[in-house]
Amino acid sequence: MTSLITNSKKKLLFEVSWEICNQIGGIHTVIRSKIPSMMDKWGDGYIMMGPYFAQKAVEFEPIDYPNDSPVGKTVEKLRGMGLTIHCGYWLLVTGKPRVILFDLNCIWSKLSHLKTEFQEQYRVQDFGTDPLVNQVLAFGELIQLFIVEFMSVNPISNEVVVHFHEWMTGSGLPKLFAKKVNIATVFTTHATILGRYLAQNEPDFYTKLEKFDWRQESRRYGIEAQVIIERMAAQSAGTFTTISEITSQECIHFLGRVPDLITPNGIKLEKFPLFKLENLHLQYRKHIHKFIMGHFFPSYSFDLNKTIYFFTSGRFEYKNKGFDITLEALSLLNTKMKQARMDTTVVMFIITNQKVRSVNASVINSHSVLNELEETCKSIQREVGSKLFKSFVTGDQIQLPNLNSFVSEYLQHRRVRTILSWRSENQPAFLTHDLAQEDEITDYCRQTNLLNNQKDKVKVVYHPEFITSSNPLFGLEYGQFVCGCHLGIFPSFYEPWGYTPQECVVAGVPTVTSNLSGFGHYVTQNMKNHDDRGIYVVNRKSQTYTESVEQLTDIMFRFVKKTRRSNESERNRMENVLEKFSWNNMRTHYDTAHEIALKRKKNIPHPTASAVEASDVY
Repeated sequence: MTSLITNSKKKLLFEVSWEICNQIGGIHTVIRSKIPSMMDKWGDGYIMMGPYFAQKAVEFEPIDYPNDSPVGKTVEKLRGMGLTIHCGYWLLVTGKPRVILFDLNCIWSKLSHLKTEFQEQYRVQDFGTDPLVNQVLAFGELIQLFIVEFMSVNPISNEVVVHFHEWMTGSGLPKLFAKKVNIATVFTTHATILGRYLAQNEPDFYTKLEKFDWRQESRRYGIEAQVIIERMAAQSAGTFTTISEITSQECIHFLGRVPDLITPNGIKLEKFPLFKLENLHLQYRKHIHKFIMGHFFPSYSFDLNKTIYFFTSGRFEYKNKGFDITLEALSLLNTKMKQARMDTTVVMFIITNQKVRSVNASVINSHSVLNELEETCKSIQREVGSKLFKSFVTGDQIQLPNLNSFVSEYLQHRRVRTILSWRSENQPAFLTHDLAQEDEITDYCRQTNLLNNQKDKVKVVYHPEFITSSNPLFGLEYGQFVCGCHLGIFPSFYEPWGYTPQECVVAGVPTVTSNLSGFGHYVTQNMKNHDDRGIYVVNRKSQTYTESVEQLTDIMFRFVKKTRRSNESERNRMENVLEKFSWNNMRTHYDTAHEIALKRKKNIPHPTASAVEASDVY
């Protein structure tokens, strides 16, 4: 800490994100996973900044900076102005990075002025109904106030980089630009807002990019303010980056600027010896086996040793996440496996996050009774074991006695009663929860009869809540669940990067992605023979939808036919490419972005305030 406090000439990096100590989505994973690598580079000069939400800041530990440090002086000055600022550490993260969190309520009284100022400068017709826009404007003002004040109490430093992630952090960037504050700035968009909306609703999104009018479309979807904040942040930053070649095309057309470079996402590696990784697969698969027994076996059973677990997961964007193509391919796979008279069963888990009333009562009851049956078996085991031991010690016979006679009448009745209450004549549910409203997944499963019929070779388990350790059905963390599966399937239509297939690779689980995702595109450009390493890429760029469905079906069918030994060899080859996706490798792109921003700040005079007038940000 001393070097940061006393040496005002040391390089500093302020990294600004909405998801610091505030988990919402994939950006949280990006920011959190790269912290160790960033701290290796910046040391004490690495400080993170985000909004403060008391209920979500459970990983935040307050500290106080000494009042004679640049940060301490800045915080005290702003607190004296009535602003509420929290300084501390981000706990449960390797390295315990320093964080500064801003309470948005402290500036809420100025929100009306901020909105009027914003509306007049950028000709916003409508702020829409999303309350997040108000929070973003407040947060942007707090960030720019802090940076301006920090540089005023630390004027001799010329090595300060401020890195903004996503539109939620960018509303104050044009003011910093206009005030000619002596800092280097980087803005990274992980997915354009307009691109996400259009991809979900426009059939030929990628072929129409040049034809979309960004302002007209943003007004049509009620996101004009959000798009303008993102657009002006991209154009005001010293260096502008995005996470994939796929997204860079959107940036050109929707944000009006060509990205300076691509900053692909890395992942934190936890390396295990191969034998240990295989043991983890088997350990977590036992939990999934137990779920399958509780869910399916009351109605009918199948051989778990010949069962393969597929899964897909992500936010509910039916088309963008490729849920549509996945379901169609599963239907075809079911037909092909029946025709081939295969004795293998595929169970497909669909994990997303929808509004639900509760876990389905019959589903939770089935699992509860299974637990009761397991406890009954353990009681019988203990009782028989104890009596068997006594018979060996006290008896003269060497032969094994009739073990049934060792089970008490109470436990026999309890066993029969539990089994009878567990059995069901109904088909196993394909949906684990009661949805607040039926959706495209349930509609498709009903239309195509993917309803877990006994003769089906492909079973579906739609779990419309993200998996956590407190989940009553699995008892696993999400990462453990991934490790217990055989194949992850993510043939996205719109995916700026795609952490889910990358997480599979790290867990040693083969995965399917698409060349319309940032990760899939990166794989095709940087890895030869990726299929042999367990990374399959569906071509959604130059094939028709039907051709992509057929390709995905073929990938899954070939995977099902593989022997266990060949799948293990695939995992071994996957181990050899892990370093390509680690932050130790990927961080170099961030390093380059920061270096470019610093060089531009030194070599190119800052534009005058008029350079960020409304006409330029359009």
